[in-house]
Amino acid sequence: MTAVTVDTIPVARPRNARKWLLFAIILVVAYGIIPAFGTSYLFEAILLPFFALSLAALGLNILTGYAGQLSLGSAAFMAVGAFAAYNFNLRVPGLPLIVSLFLAGVTAAAFGILFGLPSLRLRGFYLAVSTLAAQFFVKWALTRFGWLSNYNSSGVIDAPPLTLLGLRFDGPIGRYLFALTIVVAVTAFAARLVATRSGREFVAVRDNEIAAKVFGVSIFRTKLLAFGISSFIIGIAGFLWAFAYLRTVEPDGFNLDRSFSILFIIIIGGLATIRGAFFGAALIVVFPLVLSRIGALIFGGLFDSGVLDMSQRIVIGALIIVFLIAEPNGLVALWDRLTKGLTARI
Repeated sequence: MTAVTVDTIPVARPRNARKWLLFAIILVVAYGIIPAFGTSYLFEAILLPFFALSLAALGLNILTGYAGQLSLGSAAFMAVGAFAAYNFNLRVPGLPLIVSLFLAGVTAAAFGILFGLPSLRLRGFYLAVSTLAAQFFVKWALTRFGWLSNYNSSGVIDAPPLTLLGLRFDGPIGRYLFALTIVVAVTAFAARLVATRSGREFVAVRDNEIAAKVFGVSIFRTKLLAFGISSFIIGIAGFLWAFAYLRTVEPDGFNLDRSFSILFIIIIGGLATIRGAFFGAALIVVFPLVLSRIGALIFGGLFDSGVLDMSQRIVIGALIIVFLIAEPNGLVALWDRLTKGLTARI
């Protein structure tokens, strides 16, 4: 008789099955339950800014978390994406909005590669300071050249109707579904990217450039690829911020504070993880709303917008210090430990 071993029988990996099941549940909730029961406040005040900031943080996490290149110019690349999409849609009659979105991402990627050139010589703090040039240059260009805002005296641009594959997405629910679809597609692309050879080369350059070079990794190509892909994703996030969330935006809306907010998101959420961008963005978006409700409940009229803004900065700063010292891997690590503990008990 022929012996039959267990090894010849293909067995599905339970962990991967759980991941796909969780992903399917999230999609069902996002596309089915939330649109059916969500309110306009939920869509416009929480979910739409959450999507845009999550995508921007995802782009920065690829550059900083995976490739180890620190950048403080994220808001500039968001602005490039928003204004580029506006001009492509305005200047090219009949151009589908999804094509304008893609070209806006490509334009942001080109700017990212250009301002990523100093990374070939600079590292760490010096590289972060050099990326500030993008922040100041883009803001100067948007205010200096009126053509970019269709000669609006205030530099404000208004978003066109959102259309995708012939479907028009109007109202809070429509804009939510449009943004959700873009976020799902870009997140899938990013998750696939970090699992490829290019993603492994990002990590190799981050950990040790000399060792990566010895093993045949092109430092020049890897760094510029990281800047390009990161800026591409951040440019799409700028499109969502301007077109799906605010519906109108000005250059001052993409200031240095926005760049720091995106950096804080990946520090709090967790570096070098796709989920960290979403965890950190959820905290950054929801926390001011919770803080305002608690402050108004305790202090009443004394807790105005100025006090709220200052309190938010203090608490966020304290959280960053706590995470850097106690849990450098961010909210993702805390979530993983919690779920493992619950799974072990079950």
